[in-house]
Amino acid sequence: MTAKQVLISAGVLGALSVGIGAFGAHGLESTLTQNGRLDTFETAVKYQFYHTLALFLLGILMLNYQHHFFNYAAFAFLGGIIVFSGSLYTLSLTNISVLGAITPIGGLGFILGWMFFVLGLVRSL
Repeated sequence: MTAKQVLISAGVLGALSVGIGAFGAHGLESTLTQNGRLDTFETAVKYQFYHTLALFLLGILMLNYQHHFFNYAAFAFLGGIIVFSGSLYTLSLTNISVLGAITPIGGLGFILGWMFFVLGLVRSL
């Protein structure tokens, strides 16, 4: 991925984080409360936003430093957001508890993203 693609992804995901969070708090509150999943939904939004900020920082770094580990980190963060937050959003809305079984795969994506981020820093700076 190029720095521009990473930064655009961060911008889009940042807007989605705010929109999804607001919609969850206002438009979906009764469903999330009925399912007992308000905290789960909030966790999904938080982790999406944290890793969106990580993508933004990564994109800024990629403007000046290019290393394949930064590309790996970007894909791992994106995959983590999709799998971790996506599975928690779906779990919160449907209350299908088996979806919680794939959430750790997204968490692994986050961990790998941070590891690749550090490796890219070590190799680039």
